[in-house]
Amino acid sequence: MKLRDVFITEQNCITPIGFDVATNIQNIANGQSGIRLHQNKLLMVTPFYAAMIDDAIVKTAFQKYADSANYTKLEQMMILALLPVIEKLKPIFNQKTALIISTTKGNISALEKLREQHLQKTDLNQLGRVIATFFGFSTVPIIVSNACVSGILAVGIAKRLIQSECYDQVFVVGGDEVSKFVLSGFNSFQAMSDSPCQPYSIHRKGVSLGEASAAVCITADATNATMRIIGDGAINDANHISGPSRTGEGLYRSVERALLESAIDRNELDYINAHGTATSYNDEMEAVAFNRLGIAHVPLNSLKGYYGHTLGASGLLETVIGIQSVLENKLFPSLGFDEMGLSQPLNIIGKNEQKEINYWLKTASGFGGCNTAVVFQKMTS
Repeated sequence: MKLRDVFITEQNCITPIGFDVATNIQNIANGQSGIRLHQNKLLMVTPFYAAMIDDAIVKTAFQKYADSANYTKLEQMMILALLPVIEKLKPIFNQKTALIISTTKGNISALEKLREQHLQKTDLNQLGRVIATFFGFSTVPIIVSNACVSGILAVGIAKRLIQSECYDQVFVVGGDEVSKFVLSGFNSFQAMSDSPCQPYSIHRKGVSLGEASAAVCITADATNATMRIIGDGAINDANHISGPSRTGEGLYRSVERALLESAIDRNELDYINAHGTATSYNDEMEAVAFNRLGIAHVPLNSLKGYYGHTLGASGLLETVIGIQSVLENKLFPSLGFDEMGLSQPLNIIGKNEQKEINYWLKTASGFGGCNTAVVFQKMTS
């Protein structure tokens, strides 16, 4: 039996360089990064580079819809990301319409507040209920929290739920914020760069963290669809609690499985948006995996130089930006890349380019050995 086709119809994002997709694309085209040097001793004793959204800007935007005092910053960001998608599609919230939340840490900042109601906020299920209640979803929200693949994994899960006919329409919203907990964790790994991150560069020093929210609608209805999701794969190679496999095994198998389901030849891929965290091990692992797959020649970028690493939001945010860049047939440079710092070659995009793009691949890898890959096909009229 042939499985149902699955499509993406609408998307949106909230980031330090724009509160809609069009503004983000324009700023990326102009080489604008959201990464800045911050001196906030409440978050970290020493100055740090990160891409953060001003709290006051989020609050002002949210106040148009509800009292910000009743919602955390992350909840406000996620609602603001999903709102235009809901308003455009005006869905019927029945048992065939689902909500998926993708996040790594959720309202982790609430741990710093001792009042009981704030401690309850750290429950990821509670975060899901807040978003679902705001919009009026009638189904129980699904939480996807699997390290840094959460955002793109949620897309794959939505696809499978629709193919299995559990749902006809799935709204996915992802978000994470820069917090004391996250900063201290990455700093303890000595993984944070003391300058804006430089994915794939020989001069890279580690990650820059970021915060963002993004949302997409995934559906069985091809009406007004922009993308078709034609293949996905998610493999955990269980290599290490934080370090990726040196052979890229999990990523290799994830992409291989996604390509197999897509039924396209790997040489038909026009573009890859990779994870590209700018850590020495991640970038090298990706180079090994893509060379093993025979796709190292495909134009590739990382968007971390614009947004930093937005954790559970990253895969979804980068999918949203990838969709729009593909629709406009634009390839954007991997910001911060200058000189190749990998043992094997990759075709890193170095400048703004125009290119006809039909098939493209989104990948992500995360702590604990998790890896995810999704293949998209651009819809043509």
